Amino acid sequence: MTQSRDDDRRAPAAKGPGPAAAIVDAAFRLFNEFGYDETSVDDIASAAGVSRSSFFRLFGSKEMVIFPDHDAILAAVEERLAASTQKSAILAVSDAVRVVLFHYIAEGPLARRRYQLTSTVPALRERELISGSRYQQLFRQYISAWGDGTEESERRGELMAAAVVAAHNRVLRRWLREECEDPHMEIDQAMAQVNALFAPPPATTPAAPGAIVVVRTDQDLEAVAEQLRSL
Repeated sequence: MTQSRDDDRRAPAAKGPGPAAAIVDAAFRLFNEFGYDETSVDDIASAAGVSRSSFFRLFGSKEMVIFPDHDAILAAVEERLAASTQKSAILAVSDAVRVVLFHYIAEGPLARRRYQLTSTVPALRERELISGSRYQQLFRQYISAWGDGTEESERRGELMAAAVVAAHNRVLRRWLREECEDPHMEIDQAMAQVNALFAPPPATTPAAPGAIVVVRTDQDLEAVAEQLRSL
């Protein structure tokens, strides 16, 4: 006997570590089978074996099932940035980028399923871009604060924040498309390029003042030069 489409929607998800995991698993399965727009919250709740009220208590909306807890990740990023000073700013930014990247990598297949979904649903793609802008604003806030308040410093902060997010996104997308075998190495290389572009120039030691010697003599110039070198 073949099951109907509605029966497929209501099929319970495999038991996992808890109702939240069951909801996520059921949601992505239904999105893959029937499409994001065609899948309702009731469909997900039924397939996950939870009530509608339990669904909203855990996630709040259908969109929130898809995306990671950006508030928690942003809090971890800000904690790392806030613990830094101007002298260790570059290291702090590099560490904070890794916090975000390795969160996605730790999700494994779930992150790749999300990427496939957001690549095909414009509304989800827009939500993802908005989330990305929050990270860029946070980086800009701290990078600018480490500067001296001049227009040049503010501009540097904004440009560096954009470059940091671009470096992260490039490595993440390559990993999501399974084009990257070692994201640790690639993010190190990408951040090294960002740091090389925006690291402050090294302090230079002023050169010692030179001396001009005027000599009036009938001696051979080579002999005079030798005498001066011996002084």
